[in-house]
Amino acid sequence: MIKVGIVDDHAIVRSGLRQFFSEQVDLRVVGEAASGREAIDLVRTTELDVMVMDLSMPGQSGIDALGMIRAKAPDVGILILSGYPEEHYAMNLIRQGASGYLNKECEPMEIVNAIRTIALGRRYISPAVAELLAQQLNRKEGSAPHEHLSEREFQVFLKLAKGETAGDIAKALSLSVKTVSTYRTRLMEKMSLASNSDLTYYALKNKLID
Repeated sequence: MIKVGIVDDHAIVRSGLRQFFSEQVDLRVVGEAASGREAIDLVRTTELDVMVMDLSMPGQSGIDALGMIRAKAPDVGILILSGYPEEHYAMNLIRQGASGYLNKECEPMEIVNAIRTIALGRRYISPAVAELLAQQLNRKEGSAPHEHLSEREFQVFLKLAKGETAGDIAKALSLSVKTVSTYRTRLMEKMSLASNSDLTYYALKNKLID
């Protein structure tokens, strides 16, 4: 029996997934969470094989939670199920430890197949992500600037792009304001950007934020 956790801030999505998973003989939903912070608590308190997690949630997002879940529960598979198309986030998140990435527009059965693959300790690479991987191998030099950021830099970049202050970011990520400023300087250099408004423009243009 594969023990599954569902993390999404929309109760209707959690309910729909729970119902669909209950129809599969080998899946059992053992816990749910509505935010990144609750997801971290869930892996602390519940034995899971695979966590199905949204990215965009209030407070602590799936992106913020991913690294902490990985640190606390390295054996739990994490399937990202997001409204964002694969090309926006999949490669960054798989590099940061996600076991697979699916767009919410996929067929429900693909989610089940992904869970089964991940429960075996493997990564689930959908055709869309496989295509991105192939493109990346073909154009290593031409990859987008944000794909060169470290996990922490990517988190800070997204929060700055959304207009959060260094103080807000420091609190959310349990860092000092000085450390956040250091990450900001580094990511600005890597991406050849000069100001926070440049960051926001870049993130909007590349559909990394709404």
